[in-house]
Amino acid sequence: MTSTLIQKETPTDFDIHPLIKERWSPRSFSPKKVSRSAVNQLLEAMRWAPSAMNEQPWEVLAAQKGTKSHDTLAKTLAPGNQPWAPDAPVLLLVMARTTYSNGAPNHSALYDLGLAVGNLSVEATHLGLSLHQMGGFDRTMARESFNLRENLQPVVMIAVGYRDSHESLPEDLQQRELAPRKRKKIEEFAIVDF
Repeated sequence: MTSTLIQKETPTDFDIHPLIKERWSPRSFSPKKVSRSAVNQLLEAMRWAPSAMNEQPWEVLAAQKGTKSHDTLAKTLAPGNQPWAPDAPVLLLVMARTTYSNGAPNHSALYDLGLAVGNLSVEATHLGLSLHQMGGFDRTMARESFNLRENLQPVVMIAVGYRDSHESLPEDLQQRELAPRKRKKIEEFAIVDF
């Protein structure tokens, strides 16, 4: 029996760029390796994100499956992410530097990091890669495991790879993969005075 990859419909109310429309967060990843070149392209996309004072307050630990760093990152994952995320060929620990170069607090660091991950997300879709961003991980364990500086805040873990069939996942996760995509309506989050 041949399995096929899920093609999720994105029911937009207005036309948006196909790379944004095609992006979604699968949990099933192929064992196919992600090349160093592709990871470099993702990081290059992050590099060109805008940031306050051009501080670029993000740092990333990129770990390939089979390395000690990948194993360590996988151990920090919350129980809900344990059944699938360690199978991703690449795990990224994405962190924000909470101070400017001069030592002053950077209150824009998390916003700027979000812009950088947005760039990474679009670039990944362009390359045929999938991402699944996770807040479910032990930040204290990550901080201690990698001896992070005090001003470096672990924010998100990202599983990176090529999508695979949902059929390899546990039943409950298969159902989540098959669930339709949905988002709030614009009126629920924006006031537009035009």
